[in-house]
Amino acid sequence: MPDLVAELAEQARTLAPGERSRLVDLLLESLHESPLAEIEAAWATEIERRVAAYGRGEVETFAAEDVFAEARRIAP
Repeated sequence: MPDLVAELAEQARTLAPGERSRLVDLLLESLHESPLAEIEAAWATEIERRVAAYGRGEVETFAAEDVFAEARRIAP
């Protein structure tokens, strides 16, 4: 019986480094699918909450150039 994992590993070695890295990320994500799905759902909810608050004018906003200037001041 052929060793499917060994065959897949051999095929993966022929991929470009970036593609191998992406494959590793996908495999690792598949091991933690449930928590990642929960985290993504929580972020989606948080994003909706923040966008709605922005739309209602409930958040203070800052000009990008001010934010970048402050970042440069803090970490030159």
